[in-house]
Amino acid sequence: MPPKALKKVLRAHLLAGELEEVAELATERRRSLGSLVSLTFDQDLLVVWRAIEAMGLAVKEVAKTDKRYAKEHMRRLYWLITEEAGAVFWRAPECMAECCAQLPKLFKSHVPIAFHLLETLEEEDLEHFRPGTIWAIGRLIGHAREDLPTVLPLVIQALDRPDSQSRGMAVWCLGEVGETGVLAHRPDLLEDHEPVTFYEDREVSETTVGRLTKRVLEEVAQGV
Repeated sequence: MPPKALKKVLRAHLLAGELEEVAELATERRRSLGSLVSLTFDQDLLVVWRAIEAMGLAVKEVAKTDKRYAKEHMRRLYWLITEEAGAVFWRAPECMAECCAQLPKLFKSHVPIAFHLLETLEEEDLEHFRPGTIWAIGRLIGHAREDLPTVLPLVIQALDRPDSQSRGMAVWCLGEVGETGVLAHRPDLLEDHEPVTFYEDREVSETTVGRLTKRVLEEVAQGV
Protein backbone atom coordinates (compact mmCIF):
# COMPACT_ATOMS: atom_id res chain seq x y z
CA MET A 1 0.00 0.00 0.00
CA PRO A 2 1.51 3.39 -0.98
CA PRO A 3 2.29 5.75 1.94
CA LYS A 4 -0.47 8.24 1.04
CA ALA A 5 -3.04 5.49 0.77
CA LEU A 6 -1.94 3.98 4.09
CA LYS A 7 -2.17 7.34 5.80
CA LYS A 8 -5.67 7.84 4.37
CA VAL A 9 -6.80 4.43 5.67
CA LEU A 10 -5.32 5.11 9.10
CA ARG A 11 -6.97 8.52 9.29
CA ALA A 12 -10.33 7.00 8.45
CA HIS A 13 -9.90 4.44 11.25
CA LEU A 14 -8.97 7.20 13.68
CA LEU A 15 -11.99 9.30 12.79
CA ALA A 16 -14.19 6.24 13.30
CA GLY A 17 -12.57 5.56 16.69
CA GLU A 18 -11.22 2.24 15.45
CA LEU A 19 -7.91 2.35 17.28
CA GLU A 20 -7.64 -1.40 17.66
CA GLU A 21 -7.89 -1.74 13.88
CA VAL A 22 -5.02 0.72 13.57
CA ALA A 23 -2.93 -1.40 15.92
CA GLU A 24 -3.74 -4.55 13.94
CA LEU A 25 -2.82 -2.84 10.68
CA ALA A 26 0.53 -1.84 12.16
CA THR A 27 1.45 -5.49 12.67
CA GLU A 28 0.98 -6.03 8.93
CA ARG A 29 2.42 -2.73 7.76
CA ARG A 30 4.95 -1.39 10.24
CA ARG A 31 5.35 1.85 8.37
CA SER A 32 1.97 2.62 9.97
CA LEU A 33 3.92 3.84 13.01
CA GLY A 34 5.57 6.50 10.87
CA SER A 35 2.23 7.41 9.35
CA LEU A 36 0.79 7.87 12.84
CA VAL A 37 3.60 10.30 13.59
CA SER A 38 2.64 12.35 10.54
CA LEU A 39 -1.03 12.23 11.57
CA THR A 40 -0.19 14.01 14.82
CA PHE A 41 0.32 17.07 12.60
CA ASP A 42 -3.29 16.82 11.37
CA GLN A 43 -5.45 19.93 11.61
CA ASP A 44 -8.18 17.94 13.38
CA LEU A 45 -7.27 17.62 17.06
CA LEU A 46 -9.42 14.51 17.36
CA VAL A 47 -7.22 12.81 14.75
CA VAL A 48 -4.11 14.05 16.54
CA TRP A 49 -5.04 12.65 19.94
CA ARG A 50 -6.41 9.39 18.63
CA ALA A 51 -3.18 8.97 16.64
CA ILE A 52 -1.23 9.38 19.88
CA GLU A 53 -3.34 6.78 21.70
CA ALA A 54 -3.32 4.44 18.71
CA MET A 55 0.46 4.65 18.50
CA GLY A 56 0.78 3.17 21.97
CA LEU A 57 -1.60 0.34 21.08
CA ALA A 58 0.18 -0.25 17.77
CA VAL A 59 3.65 -0.37 19.30
CA LYS A 60 2.38 -2.86 21.87
CA GLU A 61 1.08 -5.14 19.10
CA VAL A 62 4.24 -4.81 17.00
CA ALA A 63 6.42 -5.63 20.03
CA LYS A 64 4.73 -9.02 20.36
CA THR A 65 6.65 -10.22 17.33
CA ASP A 66 9.44 -7.64 16.93
CA LYS A 67 10.68 -5.91 20.07
CA ARG A 68 13.66 -4.51 18.20
CA TYR A 69 11.44 -2.59 15.80
CA ALA A 70 9.35 -1.25 18.69
CA LYS A 71 12.48 -0.04 20.49
CA GLU A 72 13.77 1.58 17.32
CA HIS A 73 10.49 3.47 16.99
CA MET A 74 10.84 4.76 20.54
CA ARG A 75 14.40 5.93 19.86
CA ARG A 76 13.14 7.73 16.79
CA LEU A 77 10.46 9.52 18.81
CA TYR A 78 13.11 10.85 21.17
CA TRP A 79 15.37 11.82 18.28
CA LEU A 80 12.50 13.78 16.72
CA ILE A 81 12.44 16.07 19.76
CA THR A 82 15.96 17.30 19.01
CA GLU A 83 17.04 19.94 16.55
CA GLU A 84 19.11 17.31 14.72
CA ALA A 85 15.85 15.89 13.43
CA GLY A 86 15.36 18.99 11.28
CA ALA A 87 11.61 19.40 11.81
CA VAL A 88 10.80 19.23 15.52
CA PHE A 89 8.03 16.78 16.43
CA TRP A 90 5.96 18.74 18.94
CA ARG A 91 3.82 15.74 19.98
CA ALA A 92 6.79 13.53 20.81
CA PRO A 93 6.34 13.74 24.63
CA GLU A 94 2.75 12.53 24.42
CA CYS A 95 3.65 9.73 22.00
CA MET A 96 6.62 8.61 24.10
CA ALA A 97 4.49 8.59 27.24
CA GLU A 98 1.69 6.62 25.60
CA CYS A 99 4.12 3.99 24.30
CA CYS A 100 5.86 3.76 27.67
CA ALA A 101 2.53 3.43 29.48
CA GLN A 102 1.58 0.52 27.22
CA LEU A 103 4.95 -1.24 27.54
CA PRO A 104 6.67 0.00 30.72
CA LYS A 105 8.93 -3.04 31.02
CA LEU A 106 10.14 -2.95 27.43
CA PHE A 107 10.69 0.81 27.56
CA LYS A 108 11.94 0.98 31.14
CA SER A 109 14.94 3.08 30.06
CA HIS A 110 12.67 5.54 28.24
CA VAL A 111 10.09 5.99 31.01
CA PRO A 112 12.36 8.34 33.02
CA ILE A 113 13.37 10.17 29.82
CA ALA A 114 9.75 10.94 28.97
CA PHE A 115 8.94 11.71 32.60
CA HIS A 116 11.79 14.20 32.96
CA LEU A 117 11.49 16.09 29.67
CA LEU A 118 10.22 19.10 31.61
CA GLU A 119 13.63 19.29 33.25
CA THR A 120 15.85 18.46 30.30
CA LEU A 121 14.40 20.47 27.41
CA GLU A 122 15.78 23.89 26.56
CA GLU A 123 13.63 26.80 27.76
CA GLU A 124 13.06 28.01 24.20
CA ASP A 125 11.56 24.61 23.32
CA LEU A 126 9.45 24.31 26.43
CA GLU A 127 7.06 26.97 25.16
CA HIS A 128 5.87 24.35 22.66
CA PHE A 129 6.58 21.16 24.61
CA ARG A 130 5.40 22.17 28.11
CA PRO A 131 1.71 21.11 27.89
CA GLY A 132 2.66 17.78 26.35
CA THR A 133 5.43 17.06 28.83
CA ILE A 134 3.11 17.81 31.74
CA TRP A 135 0.54 15.46 30.23
CA ALA A 136 3.30 12.83 29.90
CA ILE A 137 4.05 13.11 33.63
CA GLY A 138 0.41 12.51 34.49
CA ARG A 139 0.20 9.60 32.07
CA LEU A 140 3.33 7.91 33.42
CA ILE A 141 2.96 8.53 37.15
CA GLY A 142 2.06 4.88 37.73
CA HIS A 143 5.47 3.86 36.37
CA ALA A 144 7.69 6.65 37.70
CA ARG A 145 6.29 7.74 41.06
CA GLU A 146 9.73 7.60 42.67
CA ASP A 147 10.80 10.42 40.33
CA LEU A 148 7.86 12.69 41.18
CA PRO A 149 9.59 14.88 43.81
CA THR A 150 12.03 16.24 41.21
CA VAL A 151 9.43 17.27 38.65
CA LEU A 152 6.51 18.22 40.91
CA PRO A 153 7.78 21.78 41.53
CA LEU A 154 7.95 22.35 37.77
CA VAL A 155 4.38 21.14 37.34
CA ILE A 156 3.22 23.47 40.11
CA GLN A 157 5.07 26.37 38.51
CA ALA A 158 3.13 25.74 35.31
CA LEU A 159 -0.05 26.82 37.12
CA ASP A 160 1.18 30.36 36.58
CA ARG A 161 2.25 30.03 32.95
CA PRO A 162 0.72 32.56 30.55
CA ASP A 163 -0.69 29.88 28.22
CA SER A 164 -3.89 28.32 29.49
CA GLN A 165 -3.14 24.88 28.01
CA SER A 166 -0.11 24.57 30.28
CA ARG A 167 -2.14 25.72 33.29
CA GLY A 168 -4.92 23.26 32.48
CA MET A 169 -2.56 20.35 31.97
CA ALA A 170 -0.84 21.19 35.26
CA VAL A 171 -4.20 21.05 37.04
CA TRP A 172 -5.04 17.71 35.43
CA CYS A 173 -1.57 16.32 36.15
CA LEU A 174 -1.73 17.28 39.82
CA GLY A 175 -5.00 15.40 40.02
CA GLU A 176 -3.44 12.33 38.40
CA VAL A 177 -0.42 12.28 40.70
CA GLY A 178 -2.52 12.89 43.82
CA GLU A 179 -0.97 16.25 44.67
CA THR A 180 -4.05 18.46 44.74
CA GLY A 181 -3.39 20.30 47.98
CA VAL A 182 -1.95 23.26 46.12
CA LEU A 183 -5.16 23.57 44.07
CA ALA A 184 -7.26 23.92 47.20
CA HIS A 185 -5.23 27.02 48.07
CA ARG A 186 -5.56 28.56 44.61
CA PRO A 187 -9.12 29.96 44.34
CA ASP A 188 -7.90 32.04 41.41
CA LEU A 189 -7.74 28.89 39.32
CA LEU A 190 -11.46 28.32 39.79
CA GLU A 191 -12.03 31.75 38.24
CA ASP A 192 -9.72 31.06 35.31
CA HIS A 193 -12.01 30.96 32.28
CA GLU A 194 -9.31 30.56 29.65
CA PRO A 195 -9.71 27.58 27.27
CA VAL A 196 -8.13 24.15 27.58
CA THR A 197 -8.33 21.28 25.13
CA PHE A 198 -8.90 18.00 26.93
CA TYR A 199 -8.73 14.43 25.57
CA GLU A 200 -10.55 11.70 27.41
CA ASP A 201 -12.33 8.47 26.45
CA ARG A 202 -11.16 8.92 22.86
CA GLU A 203 -12.91 12.26 22.52
CA VAL A 204 -11.64 15.84 22.47
CA SER A 205 -13.52 18.49 24.40
CA GLU A 206 -13.07 22.16 25.11
CA THR A 207 -13.14 23.16 28.75
CA THR A 208 -11.54 25.87 30.88
CA VAL A 209 -8.88 25.93 33.55
CA GLY A 210 -11.58 26.77 36.09
CA ARG A 211 -13.91 23.91 35.16
CA LEU A 212 -11.01 21.46 35.10
CA THR A 213 -9.87 22.65 38.54
CA LYS A 214 -13.40 22.26 39.91
CA ARG A 215 -13.63 18.75 38.49
CA VAL A 216 -10.30 17.66 40.00
CA LEU A 217 -11.19 19.04 43.42
CA GLU A 218 -14.63 17.42 43.33
CA GLU A 219 -13.12 14.06 42.43
CA VAL A 220 -10.74 14.34 45.37
CA ALA A 221 -13.62 15.22 47.71
CA GLN A 222 -15.59 12.22 46.43
CA GLY A 223 -12.59 9.91 46.70
CA VAL A 224 -12.63 9.12 42.98
